Amino acid sequence: MPKSQMLTAQHLPSVDVALGAAGTVFRTFADQDSGCVSYGVEIDGERFFVKTAGTAGTVASLRRALAVHQVAAHSALIPIVHSFTTDDGLALVYPWAEGVVLYHPTRTRHGGRSHPDSPMARFRQLPLQKVHEALAVILDVHLVVADAGLVAVDFYDGCTLYDFETGTMRLCDLDGYRPGPFVLEAERLPGSTRYMAPEEFQRGAVIDQRTTVFNLGRLLRLLLDGGDEEQDWRGTGAQLTVITTATAPNPTDRYPSVRDLAQAWSSAC
Repeated sequence: MPKSQMLTAQHLPSVDVALGAAGTVFRTFADQDSGCVSYGVEIDGERFFVKTAGTAGTVASLRRALAVHQVAAHSALIPIVHSFTTDDGLALVYPWAEGVVLYHPTRTRHGGRSHPDSPMARFRQLPLQKVHEALAVILDVHLVVADAGLVAVDFYDGCTLYDFETGTMRLCDLDGYRPGPFVLEAERLPGSTRYMAPEEFQRGAVIDQRTTVFNLGRLLRLLLDGGDEEQDWRGTGAQLTVITTATAPNPTDRYPSVRDLAQAWSSAC
């Protein structure tokens, strides 16, 4: 199968067969918490990341990802270049991006942030200037996301892809993001409890930009700390004050928007 067909086909019966015919699958990601199966495939010297869904839940997740990318674009947000249905569900095609996810949870292995060789431990050892540059990128992407009317859902360090060779931060897997504000109709939203706001566990709560502010505040706190125990703060007192406001338990006590948080963080830096 020529590359042009893989990037233009609206339906391919089997992803495994299609990718094998199109090029060389050099990596498979099959043990993911999300339930999706993804592939790194090289075709005519060009690399792509193909994410597939075969259940109702995972297909819904990838459709949300499509909706996000239709309204939000940023140089640090890895784009979707094509999508196609399969007999089992749906597949999204992204350009391959070099780097490692700062936290990569799987069904069979959890944790690992504190291991000296883990991506997160390596990131925490970077010079502060490099960390600040990466955090600025994350905030800038979320300004675009917020301006598009989206709120963060299931945002955590597993959405961060960092290239240690070039010092480049990118974001991926914003599959849970959705238009907001909205009212939580379930008992809780999906996500990592380390990053989630209190209202994400309250049926009937309003989820809006203040929720995103909390998620981002937690990311700033954890990525500027030297360890998971949050006992080795590498930032300044002014930055910690910004984070304290961003992560206030009561949404009305937080910054009202992502832009307000970004401006406060910029001033503190």
